[in-house]
Amino acid sequence: MSENRTSSGASSNTERTSPATFYRQVVAELRKVVWPTQDQLVTYFIVVMVFVLVMMTLVSALDLGFGKLVFAVFAGDG
Repeated sequence: MSENRTSSGASSNTERTSPATFYRQVVAELRKVVWPTQDQLVTYFIVVMVFVLVMMTLVSALDLGFGKLVFAVFAGDG
């Protein structure tokens, strides 16, 4: 079973794009981007910070709990 490599979406055209053309295409694509407003950016920042703090608290609590459990199981009353 051989696969046809040319039908995988890759172009058989092996010409390289010049750096200037590549740069112009990048700038053209970046102009299409819808950038967030300042208010949206502040809102997203706050949401991400709250989520990170909640996850840090959760992971820290689990770490502390499992640590105490491991010490209780393996330390014994010595």
